[in-house]
Amino acid sequence: MRAKEKILIVGAGLSGAVIGRALAEAGHAIEIVDTRNHIGGNCHTERDEATGVMVHVYGPHIFHTDDKEVWDYVNGFMTFMPYKNRVKATSGGQVYSLPINLHTINQFFGKSFRPDEARAFLDTQADKTITDPQTFEEQALRFVGRDLYEAFFKGYTQKQWGCSPTELPASILKRLPVRFNYEDNYFFHKYQGMPETGYTEMIARILDHPNITVRLETSFRRGEKAGYSHLFYSGPLDGYFDYELGRLGYRTLDFERFTYEGDYQGCAVMNYGDVAVPYTRITEHKHFSPWEEPAGSVCYREFSRACGPDDIPYYPIRLVEEKAQLADYVARAEQEAGVTFVGRLGTYRYLDMDVTIREALDTARLYLSRRAENAAMATFLHPPL
Repeated sequence: MRAKEKILIVGAGLSGAVIGRALAEAGHAIEIVDTRNHIGGNCHTERDEATGVMVHVYGPHIFHTDDKEVWDYVNGFMTFMPYKNRVKATSGGQVYSLPINLHTINQFFGKSFRPDEARAFLDTQADKTITDPQTFEEQALRFVGRDLYEAFFKGYTQKQWGCSPTELPASILKRLPVRFNYEDNYFFHKYQGMPETGYTEMIARILDHPNITVRLETSFRRGEKAGYSHLFYSGPLDGYFDYELGRLGYRTLDFERFTYEGDYQGCAVMNYGDVAVPYTRITEHKHFSPWEEPAGSVCYREFSRACGPDDIPYYPIRLVEEKAQLADYVARAEQEAGVTFVGRLGTYRYLDMDVTIREALDTARLYLSRRAENAAMATFLHPPL
């Protein structure tokens, strides 16, 4: 058996916690540092003292996956309660179900279509002159036609990304389904749920191992990796290099928090498609824990904008300019010895929680196998480009 190694992990979110736990169980000494005053990263949850509501502090996180190993993993640390994400949307003064489904189509157009009829009708709405959609707008017009596009996608997308849908790639919309039945569960995945007492408690249990030390409110500089066998870095890729090549583009979110006595909107998520409404959605956090029944309510209005130097990065933009800059950072990263970049920020990719956990498990296993073979560890398990 190899000697016990001292390993540094930057970031106490899902990536850092899962990697740290796996390596700690293999007998290594793990130090995890994070600049924030809490663990969990953007998954952080906390109980609101006034209302008793479990609040998703950085916006809602809903767990959904088809990966049974990942599902079993999280359930090994926390009981996951049944939860279906049923999103509503306000557009033109009316409330509809999302994703666009048979009810949405019938309500919007004032029809009573059966599935085949709705499919045929949308086919007449589609812009068939667009044979090879390149932009978000072209894909939407080819996919659902102008009326549904303008009601549900155009304004919301413009607010979310801060640019015209004509500037965004078609691939963004390809992830949004249209259903010709009345199924309104937002996700298709086999396993869906919410941690009974919150994500922060779950991550605390993952980190609860005698070989793991966590230091919060602690910054990292790349010279500090000396003295460690390896560094796993889940902070911003550009931040690792002190932004020497400029900052990669992100969107960030501002939250306007308010409370309400009772039930404010009757659902967890209400999107607002009209561009005249400045926020993208309102989330009502009591509905993310439907097994609880607090009298009061905590809600967030979400506003999306460009991410500044002092903001929390949420969504990587990854358009042409950012990808060129990303390529330069990746080239520099691959010259670094003894460091592996992981997670959403470390690889500049949008990752759902289940994918984050899957990649963290795979990263830890690869590290252990490479060490057993006296081979070098990869800089990126999944290259950002």
